[in-house]
Amino acid sequence: MISRIEVRDGELADGRHNTGPPPMRCGRLLSALAAVVLAVGIGGCAYSFAKYPDDARVTVDEFTELLNKRKADNAANLTSQPNNAIVSLRQIFDGLGPGTPEFRVVQFIVLDSTEAIFTLQGAWAFGQDRNWSYESQGTVRKLATGWRISWDPTIVIPHLDNTHTVQLVRAYAPPPPIVKDGHGQTLMTEQTIDVVKLDPAHITDPIATTDALAKAIEPIASVITGPSLREQLAAAQGKPVVAVNLRESDFAVLEPDIAPIPGVVTKAQPRLIAADRRVQSPMLDALRVVWQDNRDRCAGWAVQLSSLDGLPIAYLTGQPGTPGPDVAATLDRHWQSAAQDAVNYVGNATTAVVINSATGAIVAAAENNAVSTNGSAFTGLAPIGGTTELLRTAAAKIARKAPQDVSVDEVTKAAHMLGIGVDFGLTGLDKVTSRIPTPGTEQVRRGGQASEIQASAYGMAIVAATIASGRIVRPMIEIGHPATASEESAPLPAAVVDQLRPMLGGSGYVAITGGQGWLLANMGELAFAIHVEDPDSSATLIHAAERILHPEPQPQ
Repeated sequence: MISRIEVRDGELADGRHNTGPPPMRCGRLLSALAAVVLAVGIGGCAYSFAKYPDDARVTVDEFTELLNKRKADNAANLTSQPNNAIVSLRQIFDGLGPGTPEFRVVQFIVLDSTEAIFTLQGAWAFGQDRNWSYESQGTVRKLATGWRISWDPTIVIPHLDNTHTVQLVRAYAPPPPIVKDGHGQTLMTEQTIDVVKLDPAHITDPIATTDALAKAIEPIASVITGPSLREQLAAAQGKPVVAVNLRESDFAVLEPDIAPIPGVVTKAQPRLIAADRRVQSPMLDALRVVWQDNRDRCAGWAVQLSSLDGLPIAYLTGQPGTPGPDVAATLDRHWQSAAQDAVNYVGNATTAVVINSATGAIVAAAENNAVSTNGSAFTGLAPIGGTTELLRTAAAKIARKAPQDVSVDEVTKAAHMLGIGVDFGLTGLDKVTSRIPTPGTEQVRRGGQASEIQASAYGMAIVAATIASGRIVRPMIEIGHPATASEESAPLPAAVVDQLRPMLGGSGYVAITGGQGWLLANMGELAFAIHVEDPDSSATLIHAAERILHPEPQPQ
């Protein structure tokens, strides 16, 4: 349920109703009532609602109209503290961005010739029957600069002050969904993690701080070093950087060593992570996107009061949605372990992707620590090198020519039939799998080389699966949700399949050219691709593939 808050003696407390800002004290209220009585007693003369003081009511009306027009700066200039009001009003309109405000004055009481109080009816419309209304009170006083609203953020938003912000957010109903693997077992759950950051503003000795933090987290994250943290800080240009994300159980052990380090800031937050820390895959990031997308579709809404550092304090109003559905992922932990073992075997940057050629299910995706962000299994494009001969063989069969007589244009057409250059739309993996010169373009007619074709391990795994199945396979990472394709595909000619399929059998098809090592293989319904940068020899790729073809039993 959406929790609500109310004000009791000036402090936030749980309650059933959103009552707005703190009530006026008795003295002020009695004075206000006395003013009303006086106004009635003298027949609406000097203190009449409509006529006195005119400028005070005009100021309140103008302030209200400017709020409705979302003119923060202009409205702030009608307050006693323009600078503070500008900050608050800008944040309110930014935080409630999609909302349409509608304020109106519902009560105006004159206290004397220099002061009056008023009540606003506030309302926000966020669409889809998402509405919020409340009342707030304020004071207008005659200052040397004229009549001004005595600034208090609660005039505009109940319970808001200078130590809080307000935002329109999604509201999720518990429990959070889980991600299950291809066998229906729990793969990922939402857990509390501790984000460990380095804040340059509080670091006096960067070398001492980074080295101390690297040493403290070495038992969990040995690949993070003092120099690598200093590189992060230098690239951030004075902004805080995330050093490491730690599971709550790990942080509890390491906190005594981490906490005293100058410039280290930690923050606990929920995050979807692998239930088994041994499961490591770039596919987990894609599944997070799927999980969040599914959850967002079921979410409700809320107006949230937060601390200045973004921590939620309470919901002011809103309605939760329904619990999101669990995600049925295609990842198979057996094959994921085998693929991870394969890439870890190679010291150079290595990626691998395994696909079920019958269904398109991506059952494993792995990369080793030498792989950079730009070279990941799904996004890192590299020249396909010697695998061009596979394409040339296919082109020769289609054109009924000798392989040496096939044109570059015919090779690129064959590549397209195998899935290279086809765009796949897939939640979480809407990536470019490969890049190819368009057949018949000026680039090809001028003699562009087939080696200009680039692909990721993901893209080449699709090629292997296409050869195994006889037609382009649309990949998927969530069972029952295959990717959309940029174009319809036809079955490959039988002669092409008969020629290529045996080439991927056994230990697979290995090609090393120009520092790019590729291995494509299939066994049964599984097809996979391995890419290695600057491999020592073909034996390196073959031995890595053996770890997928004949994986070691997993420890229980």
